[in-house]
Amino acid sequence: MATATGQGWAQLRQQARSLESQTETCLQTYSQFSTQTSIPPKPTEEEKSAESKVQELLDKRETVIAQLGRLLDSEAALTSSALKQNNLALLRDKLSDQRRDLARLRRTIQEARDRANLLGSVRDDISAYHRAAANHPGGAAGAEAEAEYMLGERARLDRSHDAADSVLSQAYAVQDSFALQRETLASINRRITLAASQVPGISTLIGRISAKKRRDGIIMGSFIAVCFLVFWFFL
Repeated sequence: MATATGQGWAQLRQQARSLESQTETCLQTYSQFSTQTSIPPKPTEEEKSAESKVQELLDKRETVIAQLGRLLDSEAALTSSALKQNNLALLRDKLSDQRRDLARLRRTIQEARDRANLLGSVRDDISAYHRAAANHPGGAAGAEAEAEYMLGERARLDRSHDAADSVLSQAYAVQDSFALQRETLASINRRITLAASQVPGISTLIGRISAKKRRDGIIMGSFIAVCFLVFWFFL
């Protein structure tokens, strides 16, 4: 039974690693759409397919990792294995990282598409003014001046958008950094707790340290209360 369980663990872990490698490759393919010099106004079929493939792989990995977690919890022999616990934690951390990568790429592509659509709209308006000026020669000077004004406004809008994009990118980077640090600390805490449970006497020592801290807190609180009462009595 233990051998069969071990084989089940090995097969599921290998499947998770294979899906992880496939996800990395698909993310690289999807990231190419964020670096296009001329992004189309709407997502192409290739872009939709690449995004869907990444999402599908992430969902499959989540299912496999959940199966690994249930297998680890169901067997006492496996639960006592720090190596398997660590492997499962690493698989979960990598899945979280790649989910964040997908969300970041979606934001980047959408922001680039919004800028391209806005620029296309302004160009269409300018072309309309030029056509109107050509049809009405008497108003050509006014139309040309208005077109120049719109170009200036467009330049100012571009500068404002660039500044806003820079601030948003920094904010997203800080948010991602905080999330990564939080998950890293949580992973370290899980590993320390797991290691402590495997070493005899560590749990007892930690319990004694906690008890000593509580006792010191009670003593200090009692001392402060007595001092307050004495001060109040002689006041």
